[in-house]
Amino acid sequence: MHDITENILELVRLASTDLPPDIEVSIRRAVEQEQPDSAARDALETILKNVELSRQNSTPICQDTGTPIFYVYYPASWSTKALRQQIETAVATATKKSYLRPNSVDSITGKNSGNNLGGKHFPTIHFEEVEGDALSIELMLKGGGCENVGAQYSLPNDALNAGRDLAGVRKVVLDAVFQAQGQGCAPGILGVAIGGDRGSSYLASKETLYRKLDDVNPDPQLMSLENTLVEEANQLGIGPMGFGGKTTLLGTKVTHLNRLPASFFVSVSYMCWAYRRRKMTITNDLVTYE
Repeated sequence: MHDITENILELVRLASTDLPPDIEVSIRRAVEQEQPDSAARDALETILKNVELSRQNSTPICQDTGTPIFYVYYPASWSTKALRQQIETAVATATKKSYLRPNSVDSITGKNSGNNLGGKHFPTIHFEEVEGDALSIELMLKGGGCENVGAQYSLPNDALNAGRDLAGVRKVVLDAVFQAQGQGCAPGILGVAIGGDRGSSYLASKETLYRKLDDVNPDPQLMSLENTLVEEANQLGIGPMGFGGKTTLLGTKVTHLNRLPASFFVSVSYMCWAYRRRKMTITNDLVTYE
């Protein structure tokens, strides 16, 4: 097995400093929707200047570089133990190079590890064995501000008059957006999971954020729900950073899981405009990034 620590380091650098093209295109499109000289338009234009400077200087897009969440899809011939060690080494090096801010804090002592390592779950690494010889690693950096405004609902919800159906899902997701206001660093992107238990539902709501912003949900009902949620959220008037305007969400990605008869959870993971996710693939010693 090869040592791919340097390749993983480059993956981290790209994720932290170079906003993916689909996100940048969406923000540029949003600028044109806002009124000239408005606070909303100024905020989006400032965001784009920041994106350009970060890319030029290889500096973090946001000072909060978040929790690194890795999904590793590996052939049977690769060692997950070695891959974990290489990922952790790359993360520590990225922190030393200031691609990442030291973010790993012991919840009991309050001590910061200083290198973004700590315990079993920092960074977060998920492994899945796949067929074939190609290895792929997907990385998302999930900031604290947007993580704090995530929400989970149990349906039915009498306060919102939300039942156990897609109409009820719509109500609670829009409530999550309204409650977040600008605190999640809008314009945001939502990952929504319907069903599962409390743990699997939250996990799936983050997994669906690895989808491209411009892809299409293969389930017609969920595709319609995604479009409706974005359209109606953008009518709430929250706007970029909560300054008002037409752009509260850039997108919504919805998935579903089987559930127990007694439970109906809806989990909402809010991603800020600094939607930092990148993918690395190794095929026959050829490394590509996207």
